[in-house]
Amino acid sequence: MSEQPIKNKKVDPLAGAPTPQNTPLTAAPISSRAQQPNVSTIEEEKFDRAAAASIFASNPQLVSMIEGKLGRLVGRSSGYIESLPPNVRRRIDGLRGVQKEHSKLEAQFQEEVLQLEKKYFAKFTPLYQKRAKIVNGQAEPTEEEVIAGKEDDEEEETEEPKEKKEAEVKEDLKGIPEFWLSAMKNNEPLAESITERDEAALKHLTDIRLAYLDTPGFKLIFEFSENEFFTNKEITKTYYYQEENGYGGDFIYDHAEGDTINWKEGKDLTVRVESKKQRNKNTKQTRIVKRTVPTESFFNFFNPPKPPVDFDEDDEESADIEERLELDYQLGEDIKEKLIPRAIDWFTGEARQFEGLGDEFDGDFDDDDEDDEDVSDDDHDDDDESDEEGDGTKPKQEAAECKQS
Repeated sequence: MSEQPIKNKKVDPLAGAPTPQNTPLTAAPISSRAQQPNVSTIEEEKFDRAAAASIFASNPQLVSMIEGKLGRLVGRSSGYIESLPPNVRRRIDGLRGVQKEHSKLEAQFQEEVLQLEKKYFAKFTPLYQKRAKIVNGQAEPTEEEVIAGKEDDEEEETEEPKEKKEAEVKEDLKGIPEFWLSAMKNNEPLAESITERDEAALKHLTDIRLAYLDTPGFKLIFEFSENEFFTNKEITKTYYYQEENGYGGDFIYDHAEGDTINWKEGKDLTVRVESKKQRNKNTKQTRIVKRTVPTESFFNFFNPPKPPVDFDEDDEESADIEERLELDYQLGEDIKEKLIPRAIDWFTGEARQFEGLGDEFDGDFDDDDEDDEDVSDDDHDDDDESDEEGDGTKPKQEAAECKQS
């Protein structure tokens, strides 16, 4: 901000106005390159920057505390506005009124964008239905669709006839097996949420559909064929927005609700069973103790975290819930905005090129799971052996933003 906000006046009424706290008279970047005060007579001012960097590097809690203190200063009044003459403050209030009119138009714009999305979604729906039939072997694409979808690749045209004949000898598969599972694994955020155990269930995923709500929000519908894990034919998750629009007219995510999954006996993928062998110190007899504990799974997606009632940015638990809510919303938006509209591109992996992922995520990055050994006392126990049932609970790091409607 200039030192003289109001020019061309003989008597400057702002001459005595205080400078805003966050607007120094001499601009100096907050970085390691900021110029030190030139006070040669005071030796204490010669602060070693390398030493300072070392202190901050070894004290992350100190850095976090400083960031928190600075964060509380953001948006606070410096007293500058209050010190302005009444006629200037009146103009500022007038600009705020103009801005409110702008905000109303922004909200109206977002509402019309939503209606436009719904209009074209109705046109997309027949294409999604045709895709589902082809994927599940209920229909075949037309010759025109096949020609339009072929890539102009000379290498594919020069393939040996022998390879084509071998492909023809293979069993005539129905539709496109594991279409949605493969598409999801090529999307990095979704792939990170899928464990090896989940894959056996997600192979039965036949379609993912979208439905808009009457109020701002949307529903994701996952359709499954009959499987050994659960009895649900459909599992849905609904995302709700707040009634009032946010800054800029955008819809603000409020919360999400998921269906209850009816797991078959012993097939719940969101938990694992820990078996612990305990040996009595005196009798030397052993017994097996089992307990069920939560574990990572894509199907936790249908049991989203609940927003905290009283959010406290200094509370680690609240911050953790907030982070999980952001991730949950991001996954929902990725499915809505990326996976459903361009599922074939995610299945083939072509979408990764447009996401800037390339081939750097190709291959499997499986972590070797080792059995944990726990020692605990049970009456007079002196020897415990623990084991876990159900490997593959860690998400696979395979191939690979939160956009609001």
